[in-house]
Amino acid sequence: MLEIKDLRISYGMIEAIKGISFVVNDGEIITLIGANGAGKTTTMHAISGLLKPVSGSILLNGTELTRIPPHRIVSLGLAQVPEGRRVFAEQTVEENLVLGAYARKDKEHLNEDLDSVFSLFPRLMERRKQPSGTLSGGEQQMLAMGRALMAKPSILLLDEPSMGLSPLLVSEIFHIIEEINKKGTTVLLVEQNAKRALAIADRAYVLETGRITLSGTGEELAQDERVKSAYLGG
Repeated sequence: MLEIKDLRISYGMIEAIKGISFVVNDGEIITLIGANGAGKTTTMHAISGLLKPVSGSILLNGTELTRIPPHRIVSLGLAQVPEGRRVFAEQTVEENLVLGAYARKDKEHLNEDLDSVFSLFPRLMERRKQPSGTLSGGEQQMLAMGRALMAKPSILLLDEPSMGLSPLLVSEIFHIIEEINKKGTTVLLVEQNAKRALAIADRAYVLETGRITLSGTGEELAQDERVKSAYLGG
């Protein structure tokens, strides 16, 4: 579904991503793990069109994304949940969700898709008329995920969905990610909580200072001594 080939991204004179390549197949959960500053968010922003690479290719179902603006990439079936949630604080939960569908042409199905999001996130249903800025951090994360799902993406990019959440909410968010995947949405996950990310991943890549240094199944990397030492506290 998604193929990244020899991707290079620079900030001025600093090369942040140094020729990485990886694939995400239809129906998978793929995770990118790595330390802060490894280039995980930079990679996600390039895929969703927010950063232009110096060179390389990003293909979504065979369509080259590097020359397409972000709003058109959403229309092609790719949505990103950004790090830090970025909800529209003064608008209600429901208004935020409806905004997620801005790029869709099939507006007649909005209500049933709202119902689908509310069934996945019952707490959002309870708070649908509340301003989004009054939600807890966990509820805002659920809202950001629900808003992205309103675009009906075939692939969902999640950037640090568990950041700042309590252990109980982290478990809930990871359970929901698995549910989203079971319903047919492919997932590319960037996550500091490597243990939880590897536990749900079909495959994973380790990103270190702009290069992919390891890859394998989630289970293989969870058992790798180098990964244990660097990311799993063992």
